[in-house]
Amino acid sequence: MPELLHLSGVKAGYGQTIVLEGIELDLAERSSLAVLGRNGVGKTTLLGTIMGHTTLHGGLIEYRGRSLSQLPVYERSRLGIGYVPQGRWIFPSLTVEENLTVAERAGPWSLQRVYELFPSLAERRTHMGNQISGGEQQMLAIGRALMGNPALLLMDEPLEGLAPIIVDSILAVMQRLMQEESLTIILVEQSARLALEVTRQAMVLSRGCVVHAGPSAELLSDPDRLSNLIVVQ
Repeated sequence: MPELLHLSGVKAGYGQTIVLEGIELDLAERSSLAVLGRNGVGKTTLLGTIMGHTTLHGGLIEYRGRSLSQLPVYERSRLGIGYVPQGRWIFPSLTVEENLTVAERAGPWSLQRVYELFPSLAERRTHMGNQISGGEQQMLAIGRALMGNPALLLMDEPLEGLAPIIVDSILAVMQRLMQEESLTIILVEQSARLALEVTRQAMVLSRGCVVHAGPSAELLSDPDRLSNLIVVQ
Protein backbone atom coordinates (compact mmCIF):
# COMPACT_ATOMS: atom_id res chain seq x y z
CA MET A 1 0.00 0.00 0.00
CA PRO A 2 1.26 3.54 -0.74
CA GLU A 3 2.65 5.59 2.12
CA LEU A 4 0.27 8.17 3.54
CA LEU A 5 2.18 9.66 6.47
CA HIS A 6 5.92 9.86 7.10
CA LEU A 7 7.67 11.25 10.16
CA SER A 8 11.45 11.31 10.41
CA GLY A 9 13.49 12.61 13.35
CA VAL A 10 10.57 14.69 14.62
CA LYS A 11 11.37 16.88 17.61
CA ALA A 12 8.45 18.94 18.87
CA GLY A 13 6.75 20.49 21.87
CA TYR A 14 5.19 23.68 23.16
CA GLY A 15 7.22 26.84 22.74
CA GLN A 16 10.75 26.03 23.85
CA THR A 17 9.64 22.96 25.83
CA ILE A 18 10.56 19.73 24.02
CA VAL A 19 8.12 16.85 24.45
CA LEU A 20 8.84 14.57 21.47
CA GLU A 21 12.35 13.51 20.48
CA GLY A 22 13.41 11.61 17.37
CA ILE A 23 9.99 10.27 16.36
CA GLU A 24 10.01 7.94 13.34
CA LEU A 25 6.76 6.78 11.74
CA ASP A 26 5.63 5.39 8.41
CA LEU A 27 1.93 4.76 7.93
CA ALA A 28 0.39 3.35 4.76
CA GLU A 29 -2.95 4.19 3.19
CA ARG A 30 -5.86 2.24 4.73
CA SER A 31 -3.83 1.34 7.78
CA SER A 32 -4.34 1.98 11.49
CA LEU A 33 -2.05 2.74 14.41
CA ALA A 34 -2.55 2.58 18.17
CA VAL A 35 -0.39 5.05 20.12
CA LEU A 36 0.09 3.77 23.65
CA GLY A 37 1.90 4.83 26.80
CA ARG A 38 1.40 6.31 30.22
CA ASN A 39 -0.08 9.76 30.81
CA GLY A 40 2.29 12.56 29.91
CA VAL A 41 4.58 10.64 27.56
CA GLY A 42 3.66 12.66 24.45
CA LYS A 43 0.73 10.84 22.85
CA THR A 44 -1.50 13.90 22.51
CA THR A 45 1.52 15.97 21.51
CA LEU A 46 2.19 13.54 18.65
CA LEU A 47 -1.30 14.04 17.23
CA GLY A 48 -1.04 17.78 17.78
CA THR A 49 2.28 17.86 15.95
CA ILE A 50 0.83 16.06 12.92
CA MET A 51 -2.11 18.47 12.97
CA GLY A 52 0.06 21.56 13.44
CA HIS A 53 -0.84 22.58 16.99
CA THR A 54 2.69 22.37 18.42
CA THR A 55 6.13 23.84 17.76
CA LEU A 56 8.21 21.71 15.41
CA HIS A 57 11.86 21.98 16.43
CA GLY A 58 13.28 19.51 13.95
CA GLY A 59 12.62 16.62 11.63
CA LEU A 60 10.28 15.97 8.73
CA ILE A 61 6.53 15.44 8.52
CA GLU A 62 5.17 14.43 5.12
CA TYR A 63 1.61 13.65 4.05
CA ARG A 64 1.37 11.90 0.69
CA GLY A 65 4.90 13.06 -0.04
CA ARG A 66 4.21 16.72 0.75
CA SER A 67 5.96 18.43 3.65
CA LEU A 68 3.60 19.70 6.34
CA SER A 69 6.26 21.52 8.34
CA GLN A 70 5.30 25.05 7.23
CA LEU A 71 1.57 24.49 6.73
CA PRO A 72 -1.01 25.95 9.15
CA VAL A 73 -3.69 23.75 10.68
CA TYR A 74 -6.41 24.68 8.19
CA GLU A 75 -4.20 23.73 5.24
CA ARG A 76 -3.48 20.32 6.76
CA SER A 77 -7.21 19.84 7.21
CA ARG A 78 -7.82 20.72 3.56
CA LEU A 79 -5.23 18.16 2.49
CA GLY A 80 -7.25 15.42 4.20
CA ILE A 81 -6.27 15.21 7.88
CA GLY A 82 -9.14 15.07 10.36
CA TYR A 83 -8.86 15.51 14.12
CA VAL A 84 -11.07 14.25 16.95
CA PRO A 85 -9.54 16.02 19.97
CA GLN A 86 -9.49 14.90 23.56
CA GLY A 87 -12.30 16.76 25.30
CA ARG A 88 -14.33 16.88 22.05
CA TRP A 89 -14.25 20.69 21.63
CA ILE A 90 -17.93 20.90 20.74
CA PHE A 91 -19.27 24.41 20.02
CA PRO A 92 -21.84 24.79 22.84
CA SER A 93 -23.69 27.74 21.25
CA LEU A 94 -24.25 25.93 17.92
CA THR A 95 -26.82 23.25 17.20
CA VAL A 96 -25.78 19.69 16.46
CA GLU A 97 -26.35 20.31 12.77
CA GLU A 98 -24.43 23.57 12.82
CA ASN A 99 -21.52 21.84 14.58
CA LEU A 100 -21.43 19.39 11.68
CA THR A 101 -21.88 21.77 8.78
CA VAL A 102 -19.27 24.25 10.03
CA ALA A 103 -16.61 21.70 9.06
CA GLU A 104 -18.21 20.59 5.78
CA ARG A 105 -16.07 20.01 2.70
CA ALA A 106 -16.96 18.34 -0.58
CA GLY A 107 -16.60 14.57 -0.62
CA PRO A 108 -18.36 11.30 0.12
CA TRP A 109 -19.20 12.23 3.72
CA SER A 110 -22.32 14.36 3.83
CA LEU A 111 -24.70 15.42 6.58
CA GLN A 112 -27.05 12.59 5.65
CA ARG A 113 -24.28 9.97 5.81
CA VAL A 114 -23.18 11.18 9.25
CA TYR A 115 -26.79 10.98 10.43
CA GLU A 116 -26.98 7.43 9.08
CA LEU A 117 -23.81 6.56 10.99
CA PHE A 118 -25.08 8.22 14.19
CA PRO A 119 -28.91 8.17 14.18
CA SER A 120 -29.12 9.80 17.61
CA LEU A 121 -27.50 12.93 16.17
CA ALA A 122 -30.24 13.15 13.56
CA GLU A 123 -32.84 12.97 16.34
CA ARG A 124 -31.11 15.82 18.16
CA ARG A 125 -30.07 17.93 15.18
CA THR A 126 -31.70 21.07 16.61
CA HIS A 127 -30.29 20.63 20.13
CA MET A 128 -27.44 22.89 21.18
CA GLY A 129 -24.00 21.34 21.56
CA ASN A 130 -24.18 21.55 25.34
CA GLN A 131 -27.64 19.98 25.50
CA ILE A 132 -26.62 16.46 24.45
CA SER A 133 -24.98 13.68 26.43
CA GLY A 134 -21.24 13.03 26.64
CA GLY A 135 -21.58 10.02 24.36
CA GLU A 136 -23.52 12.05 21.81
CA GLN A 137 -20.92 14.81 22.00
CA GLN A 138 -18.24 12.23 21.16
CA MET A 139 -20.30 11.04 18.20
CA LEU A 140 -20.67 14.68 17.17
CA ALA A 141 -16.90 15.23 17.37
CA ILE A 142 -16.31 12.21 15.12
CA GLY A 143 -19.07 13.25 12.75
CA ARG A 144 -17.68 16.76 12.50
CA ALA A 145 -14.25 15.37 11.60
CA LEU A 146 -15.82 13.16 8.92
CA MET A 147 -17.62 16.15 7.41
CA GLY A 148 -14.18 17.42 6.42
CA ASN A 149 -13.81 14.24 4.34
CA PRO A 150 -10.37 13.20 5.62
CA ALA A 151 -8.21 10.31 4.46
CA LEU A 152 -6.32 10.34 7.78
CA LEU A 153 -8.25 10.58 11.05
CA LEU A 154 -6.45 11.41 14.31
CA MET A 155 -8.45 10.29 17.36
CA ASP A 156 -7.36 11.35 20.85
CA GLU A 157 -8.95 9.16 23.54
CA PRO A 158 -12.41 8.98 21.91
CA LEU A 159 -13.57 6.40 24.49
CA GLU A 160 -12.67 8.44 27.57
CA GLY A 161 -15.44 8.68 30.16
CA LEU A 162 -18.05 6.85 28.10
CA ALA A 163 -20.49 4.19 29.27
CA PRO A 164 -19.63 0.64 28.10
CA ILE A 165 -22.53 0.50 25.64
CA ILE A 166 -21.35 3.75 24.01
CA VAL A 167 -17.75 2.47 23.94
CA ASP A 168 -18.93 -0.58 22.00
CA SER A 169 -20.84 1.64 19.59
CA ILE A 170 -17.84 3.93 18.96
CA LEU A 171 -15.54 0.95 18.46
CA ALA A 172 -17.95 -0.50 15.90
CA VAL A 173 -17.97 2.83 14.06
CA MET A 174 -14.17 2.92 14.04
CA GLN A 175 -13.97 -0.58 12.62
CA ARG A 176 -16.46 0.37 9.91
CA LEU A 177 -14.46 3.48 9.02
CA MET A 178 -11.29 1.45 8.65
CA GLN A 179 -12.71 -1.64 6.98
CA GLU A 180 -15.51 -0.27 4.80
CA GLU A 181 -14.63 3.39 4.32
CA SER A 182 -10.85 2.87 3.88
CA LEU A 183 -9.92 5.57 6.38
CA THR A 184 -6.47 5.55 7.95
CA ILE A 185 -6.74 6.07 11.72
CA ILE A 186 -4.22 6.97 14.41
CA LEU A 187 -5.79 6.17 17.77
CA VAL A 188 -4.56 7.39 21.15
CA GLU A 189 -6.31 5.38 23.86
CA GLN A 190 -5.65 4.63 27.54
CA SER A 191 -7.13 1.14 27.25
CA ALA A 192 -4.32 -0.63 25.42
CA ARG A 193 -6.37 -3.79 24.89
CA LEU A 194 -9.23 -1.96 23.16
CA ALA A 195 -6.83 0.04 21.01
CA LEU A 196 -4.89 -3.04 19.94
CA GLU A 197 -8.06 -4.95 19.09
CA VAL A 198 -9.12 -2.42 16.44
CA THR A 199 -5.74 -1.43 14.92
CA ARG A 200 -3.11 -3.14 12.78
CA GLN A 201 0.02 -1.43 14.10
CA ALA A 202 1.09 -0.16 17.51
CA MET A 203 3.56 2.38 18.82
CA VAL A 204 4.50 2.76 22.48
CA LEU A 205 5.90 6.07 23.73
CA SER A 206 7.91 6.75 26.86
CA ARG A 207 9.25 10.18 27.77
CA GLY A 208 8.58 11.42 24.27
CA CYS A 209 10.47 8.65 22.52
CA VAL A 210 9.33 5.53 20.67
CA VAL A 211 10.21 2.44 22.72
CA HIS A 212 8.30 -0.07 20.59
CA ALA A 213 6.73 -0.27 17.13
CA GLY A 214 5.17 -3.33 15.52
CA PRO A 215 1.95 -5.24 14.78
CA SER A 216 -0.87 -4.73 17.26
CA ALA A 217 -1.62 -8.47 17.30
CA GLU A 218 1.83 -9.25 18.69
CA LEU A 219 1.38 -7.00 21.71
CA LEU A 220 -2.20 -8.13 22.21
CA SER A 221 -1.03 -11.74 22.44
CA ASP A 222 1.75 -10.89 24.92
CA PRO A 223 0.18 -8.93 27.82
CA ASP A 224 3.29 -9.22 30.01
CA ARG A 225 5.43 -7.54 27.38
CA LEU A 226 2.78 -4.91 26.82
CA SER A 227 2.63 -4.16 30.53
CA ASN A 228 6.40 -3.86 30.74
CA LEU A 229 6.49 -1.46 27.79
CA ILE A 230 3.73 0.75 29.18
CA VAL A 231 5.45 1.14 32.55
CA VAL A 232 8.88 1.98 31.10
CA GLN A 233 10.31 4.96 32.99
